[in-house]
Amino acid sequence: MANIKSAKKRILVNRTKAARNKAIKSGVKTAVKKVTAAIEAKDKDAAAKALVAATSTIDKAAQKGVYHKNTASRKVARLAQAVNKMA
Repeated sequence: MANIKSAKKRILVNRTKAARNKAIKSGVKTAVKKVTAAIEAKDKDAAAKALVAATSTIDKAAQKGVYHKNTASRKVARLAQAVNKMA
């Protein structure tokens, strides 16, 4: 355990931020799974709706700095490509 006050604060702040990041990443994973499940079920409408929701979730995560903007863009592009392949 740290002895210096600023080091103790850093530990607390890092725990808080890690918990927030984990929650946001978990939400992204859930959104991606919904899109994947709709694709596997061959439900075009559900996949399209899930894609819109997932895109929004991923973009918000990128805005908050949880994902790099290129990583977020790549995730969205791959999901969109998978949905478009269904047609």
